[in-house]
Amino acid sequence: MLCRFASARRSSAKLVAPLGCLVSRQKHTLPDLPYDYAALEPHINAEIMQLHHSKHHAAYVNNLNVAEEKYKEALAKGDVTTQVSLQPALKFNGGGHINHTIFWTNLSPNGGGEPKGELMEAIKRDFGSFANFKEKLTALSVGVQGSGWGWLGYNKEQGRLQIAACANQDPLQGTTGLIPLLGIDVWEHAYYLQYKNVRPDYLKAIWNVINWENVSSRYATCKK
Repeated sequence: MLCRFASARRSSAKLVAPLGCLVSRQKHTLPDLPYDYAALEPHINAEIMQLHHSKHHAAYVNNLNVAEEKYKEALAKGDVTTQVSLQPALKFNGGGHINHTIFWTNLSPNGGGEPKGELMEAIKRDFGSFANFKEKLTALSVGVQGSGWGWLGYNKEQGRLQIAACANQDPLQGTTGLIPLLGIDVWEHAYYLQYKNVRPDYLKAIWNVINWENVSSRYATCKK
């Protein structure tokens, strides 16, 4: 199972959906960070941020563009076999681009603390308390085997918050249907240079830079 809900609810794996009209599409680009590489220190150091953004995220963007170009050619030729064979690359690199684009905005040098307003009320309703939510998402993220992400998402059908763990770069919404609000990257490239293999220390630190304004804004948008 590539992506699982913390509530143990299971969903079947899906192929990446067709990417629309690829003939006239514009290439994906690496988004600028809304802060300097050193802005999240001491919690996440500048070297990690620079490599993570300018190398790892950039690689997902570049590889996604290559895969989409090949998909466009296969689509024009009616080559279904090649279209199917490109699905893993589209999912991995497309997911990597989606996930990291969310991740950068989920962080802020002015972050930390606790959310306010409707988001806080929803967290209390669905998890009992903020402390309980934080503990559950931390434990879920620590427990990701290998590489992946821990997420807070919104279940639009049920009108409630849920946490989920996704393997590799599986995008939350594309594989579970949950709308992503907060993502925590637990690939080693997100923390190894500073925290070595001690993932729990990284997860303890990252709460100090969570941008609750951004998470709250995502929550308000997805409820509309």
